[in-house]
Amino acid sequence: MAQMTATAFPTTQGNGSFLSRFIEDRRAARARRAVYTQTVRELGALSDRDLADIGIGRSDIRRIAREAARVA
Repeated sequence: MAQMTATAFPTTQGNGSFLSRFIEDRRAARARRAVYTQTVRELGALSDRDLADIGIGRSDIRRIAREAARVA
């Protein structure tokens, strides 16, 4: 005789469904990525002299972009 096991997964938890939370998380990640990309592009377009004037080394650009995306 075959036996069947049913597992229930909650569809709502807290203030929204799993799918709506997932979609919102993806939108937030996309927005953070856009901030990161824009920051890298804008700082990368500056000359070494301009970067030095504002106290940023070229090697710091990605770190600064990550920080900007994290707080966005």
